[in-house]
Amino acid sequence: MNSIFKERKDRLQVFKEYRERLTSKPKNRIENPSTWQCNKCQSEFPYQEIEKNFFVCPHCQHVHALTAIQRIDYLCDKDSFIETFHSVRRLKKSEFPGYEIKIKKLQETTQLSEAVLTGVARIGSYRAALCIMDNRFMMGSMGEVVGEKITRQIEYATRKKLPLIIFSCSGGARMQEGILSLVQMAKTSAALAKHDEEGLLYISYLTHPTTGGVSASFAMLGDIQLSEPQCLIGFAGKRVIQSTVNEKLPDDFQTAEFLEKKGFLDQIVERENMRSTLIQLLKIHERGKK
Repeated sequence: MNSIFKERKDRLQVFKEYRERLTSKPKNRIENPSTWQCNKCQSEFPYQEIEKNFFVCPHCQHVHALTAIQRIDYLCDKDSFIETFHSVRRLKKSEFPGYEIKIKKLQETTQLSEAVLTGVARIGSYRAALCIMDNRFMMGSMGEVVGEKITRQIEYATRKKLPLIIFSCSGGARMQEGILSLVQMAKTSAALAKHDEEGLLYISYLTHPTTGGVSASFAMLGDIQLSEPQCLIGFAGKRVIQSTVNEKLPDDFQTAEFLEKKGFLDQIVERENMRSTLIQLLKIHERGKK
């Protein structure tokens, strides 16, 4: 009993530290300048205006990236998010030149342990397990820790009979970790198969970009496949495919809009409707369970 109590106490301490990072002025929040400039049309707006507009440019409608923390702020009921598996670490250091230094620097600047944030939260009072990838951390690439955190979160959702929502944003498998990054594809997929066997809901929510080993594994295995507008979604690059098949590909190839037309996505959801859409889906799922 003492060991169980200690584990619970340790987890509560991790959650307390997370809340402190969230409510203070951490480095993983973008410092609020007085003005904000769209990196597509170069239009400038007051920062508060673009923040209220979910970081979608009011002028050209370009959808800009969100940090994992910002997405939690927009999506979850206030103060309901509790982080899980924050302490997961690699057992062995990589021998890839400069890799360990880069990881440490990113951990300091983003205040994230890795490229995915996992936790449980309430969305419109519905409890769900969440995995939210953050492209500031090595372009959201999936290495050993990312795969392990996502797998543990899927298994947690299976044990607790929770719906699972994964926000994918990744350049694919992290090649600095070699074969260990590639096996995460099979590991996460196997965990999702068990989640599915229990009749539980998995919503895969794709954001820009979702490519490589992530798109070839858990990102495309959702019971419901959602996406933000204008996303790049694919496995290999367009030029590689074009040279392989020896054909000119459509201009909108590998975009969310193209995939929706071809039946790979159920719906493209405007960011302002992200929360309401997920609440509606979770509500339908709850009714189905009854």
